[in-house]
Amino acid sequence: MAATDLLVDLQDDLVSDDTSNALGQLKLSPLDEKTWPADSDGDLTKSDKECSPEIVDPPSDLKWDDPYYDIARCQIVEVAGDDNFGRKVIVFNACRMPPSHQLDHTKLLQYLKHTLDKYVESDYSVVYFHYGLTSQNKPSFAWLRLAYREFDRKYKKNIKALYIVHPTRFIKTLLVVFKPIISMKFGRKILYVNHLGELEQYLKCERMVIPLCVKRFDDSIQAAQKSMPAPVHLKPMPHQQFGISLLMLQEKDPDRTIPLVMEQSVTYLKKHGLNKEGIFRRSANMYLVKEVLDKYNNGVAVDFGIYNDVHLAAVMLKTFLRELPTPLLTYNLYNQVVSFGKVAEHKQIDTIVEMIQSLPKNNYTVLNYLVEFLGMVADYSELNKMTPSNLALVFGPTLMWAKDTAISLNAINPINSFVQLLFENYTEIFPAK
Repeated sequence: MAATDLLVDLQDDLVSDDTSNALGQLKLSPLDEKTWPADSDGDLTKSDKECSPEIVDPPSDLKWDDPYYDIARCQIVEVAGDDNFGRKVIVFNACRMPPSHQLDHTKLLQYLKHTLDKYVESDYSVVYFHYGLTSQNKPSFAWLRLAYREFDRKYKKNIKALYIVHPTRFIKTLLVVFKPIISMKFGRKILYVNHLGELEQYLKCERMVIPLCVKRFDDSIQAAQKSMPAPVHLKPMPHQQFGISLLMLQEKDPDRTIPLVMEQSVTYLKKHGLNKEGIFRRSANMYLVKEVLDKYNNGVAVDFGIYNDVHLAAVMLKTFLRELPTPLLTYNLYNQVVSFGKVAEHKQIDTIVEMIQSLPKNNYTVLNYLVEFLGMVADYSELNKMTPSNLALVFGPTLMWAKDTAISLNAINPINSFVQLLFENYTEIFPAK
């Protein structure tokens, strides 16, 4: 491979044109500072028995004539809501890859890009579950190199984290081999996650469809690490704003109908964010997100003007909604929302009105406030590029998720479609005050 090809991804990171100096500056997350487990396919007979591809039923809304039917039915690539920093999460499951002779890797790459194309204009993260990659379904190094080069700046620009879950020596080898073509900027985005408990600090695992074999493997790891502390369930703090119900918030402050976080973030965004291109698509500095979250939970006054960052206010609004113990649209409406596409078009608005009016009073009031604001954001879409469709893509999984299980990929599109109708027709759905 030519040196210019090797350095194609360095152009954003390095000013120097000196190739040798550029390669010398290249650093990934430390590869030798962790213990790298052996790969499961060290014993091929054992590997084939224990790590055979996980077979799943095709998504119920997947049509047989879909151009990616044979790839999509395996559910190798999925979308899993947002992480703790408001970034969309794309999941890649190695354990669901069929044996190499049964999988069109070129089409898999096309399907992955097809999925990412819906989200790459926003900040996003990728979770790669490595368990289940064996000698049978492991792609060639040549294909992996092609795949990395295919993902040009369009895809790398807004990816904020690549979580590699259950890494093994194969991953270390892969990163060493790819080191010449991985930029410093991209290298810093790679995080190694030894078990699902570590992943929890970045996103909510219970809202992801994690393959059963991955969960079992993780259980075996945690059982072997007996020293791991049990999870601690803390009581809500006196001033806590995140992670508690709307009812509890109102009981704390009976005179407040809109939660403090929502009111302050929306007020700031109305004043400074309506014309900001990509509002709600960008993430914010994770340390500032934690700082502001801690301030709210400890009763410390928050002034978004001090931070001068509309994306921080936007992330706090999304985080507040995502951290509610139950979704704003409630679990009771989940099945109706997911199957809403079956409602006749001429009945849809009336049906939405009926569904929304069945919400508890607190939920109805907060939803009304939120939808009215997002309708205002959509009114400025020529400037901020946030149409009702784009807003639904961002807020759909934030307003509705499944109870006691992760949201499935085939449920995301119906939820987003329902939320889009909510944004497009909010003046009809919520009567004028």
